[in-house]
Order: sequence, then structure tokens, then C-alpha cells
Amino acid sequence: MSLVTRDAYLGMVGKELGVSAWHSVDQQRINVFADATEDHQFIHIDPERAARETPFGATVAHGFLTASLLSVFSYEALPKIEGATMGVNYGFDRLRFVSPVKAGSRLRGRFTLTEAKMRSPTELLSRTSVSVEIDGESKPALVADWLGLLYFA
Repeated sequence: MSLVTRDAYLGMVGKELGVSAWHSVDQQRINVFADATEDHQFIHIDPERAARETPFGATVAHGFLTASLLSVFSYEALPKIEGATMGVNYGFDRLRFVSPVKAGSRLRGRFTLTEAKMRSPTELLSRTSVSVEIDGESKPALVADWLGLLYFA
């Protein structure tokens, strides 16, 4: 992850910002997420039943688990901006779960800055196109337009 000036970041619109490392989504991670969200649907937590009764042939990660990994992917892939005191998640204008993530898969995030503008002298709004890739698969797990706010002193 690199350190860039605010002006350099504003000049990166239309460019790929980075790609994260691969992260494993194993059954244990899926089970822990199921416990945290109280979503214990069998397609996530019962490997035998999921293999028998779903078109996936295995358990699959919750879509929201995949979305929650965007945070770690972004920490690894996005540049830090000089003078920024904090960044906050502002939401999504578009989020789609394109392909199921089978237990045992590896995921990574790919980020392209599509918009960056100063809303005030101390607040920058960014829009980042993100694709969560599944190792060995042609279609991504998730695509989104992710909004973030960065604050400066």
C-alpha cells in the first residue's frame, strides 16, 4: 500500500488502484459468520446437505460475508492519502452477488477509482468500482460501486 498526496489521489480517477492478497474462505470462517449474524441456513453450515440438495455441490459463503471482506481487501490494496485523519464507509450505489463462493475458495479484491471529489475542504467522497475475484473462476463473486468518505484536518 502506497502513500499518496490528496491531489495525486484525485488524479487517479479512471485508474486501477490495486489488488489485494488472496484470502481463504473456509468452512470455519463461514460458520463463525453464521454465528455472528444468526444466519444458519443449511446452504452455509451443513456440507453434507448442501452437497446433496443444492446446485452448488458444497456449502457456500454468505453474500454478506463476501461483502464484509471488502474492508480487509481495501486495507491491502488502496493507497493511504497524506493528511487523511479517517475514512468511513458511505455505502453502495450498486452491489451484486454474481457467483457463489464455495467453502474452501480464495478471494481477492480488485479496485478502480471511478470518482473522487472534495465535498468540502475537509471531506473527500470517493466512488470505487470493486470486483471480488474467486481464484480459478472466470466470474467474480461480487461487483459493487462502493462509496467512501475521507476526512482531513
